[in-house]
Amino acid sequence: MTSKKTIEKILEKACPRTTPRMAAEDRRQQILDVAVQLFSQKGFRGTTTKEIALAAGVNEAIIFRHFATKSELYAAIIDQKANSPVMQAWQNELNEAMTARDDRRVFETLAFHVLEFHEHDDTAMRLLLYSALEGHELADMIVRNHMSTTQRQLGDYVKRRIADGAFRRVDPMVTVRGFLGMVIGQVLNKKLFYRAGNDLLNLPSRQVAEKFTDLLLASLTNADYESRTSRR
Repeated sequence: MTSKKTIEKILEKACPRTTPRMAAEDRRQQILDVAVQLFSQKGFRGTTTKEIALAAGVNEAIIFRHFATKSELYAAIIDQKANSPVMQAWQNELNEAMTARDDRRVFETLAFHVLEFHEHDDTAMRLLLYSALEGHELADMIVRNHMSTTQRQLGDYVKRRIADGAFRRVDPMVTVRGFLGMVIGQVLNKKLFYRAGNDLLNLPSRQVAEKFTDLLLASLTNADYESRTSRR
């Protein structure tokens, strides 16, 4: 006669336990949370939906119930990061600074929030780098939908300030890319290349943002405009 314990073992092998039943939105979020970790560790091509399902404790079919393809799952991760409440608040702050034509606040806001975002999120930069190295179309989506939008917005701001006479006549997009290059370089150095840190890498994000903005404005500001403004 088969014992109760033996029967339980047989059933457990035949029907492995999965995570408890969740509401659809909670399950979708759980899959996203698991997938972002795997994608950032192994890349898009190196991660299978089977691995994601196993790590999430669900059947692989559950993945495709929420996301039609692996690419759709990856795109959902990028959209979630780009449209989070924190990112929306940052965008609102940047818009306000631009409307006020507060040059220092514009560039410090941008630098500070990019630095802070990557300080608290180890996956975003890895997702971007993996996508680019793999030559995946999702890298183009990230650049087109998110990075280029910010660059164009800042480029337009620089153009307006040149027209105001506040900035010297420079190439707006070269200026923006140069500034963002300093900021992203700081992120890469801190996250990937110099983990032990040095004087600059050990500084708080706010101080780094101030230093980069000082450097930018020192090269951009029209001295004649400043003197006219100060006499008003």
